[in-house]
Amino acid sequence: MRLGVSVRSAYAVDDPRVGAQWMIERAQAARDAGLDSLFVGDHHATAPAAYYQNVPIIARILADWGEEVSGALWLLPLWHPVIVAEQIGTLASLARGRFVMQTALGSGRAQFAAMGVDIRRRAADFELGLDVVRRLLAGEVVSTGADAQWQISDAQIAPRPPEPVEVWIGGTAPPAIDRAARLGDGFLAAPELVPSEAGETCRAYLDRCRVHGRTPSVVAIRRDIHVGADDADAARVAEPVVAEGYRGFRPDACTYGGVERVAEQLRHYGDMGYTDVIVRMLAPEQPDAVASLERLGAVRDLLRT
Repeated sequence: MRLGVSVRSAYAVDDPRVGAQWMIERAQAARDAGLDSLFVGDHHATAPAAYYQNVPIIARILADWGEEVSGALWLLPLWHPVIVAEQIGTLASLARGRFVMQTALGSGRAQFAAMGVDIRRRAADFELGLDVVRRLLAGEVVSTGADAQWQISDAQIAPRPPEPVEVWIGGTAPPAIDRAARLGDGFLAAPELVPSEAGETCRAYLDRCRVHGRTPSVVAIRRDIHVGADDADAARVAEPVVAEGYRGFRPDACTYGGVERVAEQLRHYGDMGYTDVIVRMLAPEQPDAVASLERLGAVRDLLRT
């Protein structure tokens, strides 16, 4: 099983340079730990909270990342697909390894309203947007119909990625799981799932893949974790965060402990059928988060033995 990281993008900081530097430091720690992949997320109109946007931050991180997989999330209905394709073409040209497009519908009426997008159209807009992005990345000249959200006429992009870009689609509800199986190269299960739900979701996704006659390249799940120096150290950092209702998650959706305990917990996802675990740090303080990332190399080694 492969182990990757999603670098947290939201920080409560007085100086915006501090949050940006923390993202760079976390990516460097992930690189030094030898992790298999690195991603950043996507969200919009988050003020007063600072959220560092996906394209510029992954471009900066790529300067320090190696040849392992990298990528970013795009909440596709909130983006013009020609812009997405152009950004991916450029980012894939910067990346020394394979570049992945993670994508999902997105949620939150306030976010959609701020971007001037009708949330009721998001499923249809997602499918149209993904089709346009893929065709542009493949070198096609693309136009859309008169009833499409985006009125696109004879669009073509360059540069195009030097190698094919995989698309991982996230989702939790049955229609989203079916959409991921039907349209995606891979799947990304949601971070709020508790282990029993994670197993059910993986089985549901693989079943829909069989229905659609598709073989996924990746079946991934996002987990929010902390790896401590030992179990007690992990509890010191993680338990107050979980007790405060971290991101509205149920406690069982979070993973923490020493290296051996975390590896044992993550190994269960491989038994469920997941090929990749993409982790995000629970720790609110930068030194704790970086230390957790540094210990992930040992977790990865145990997962491979």
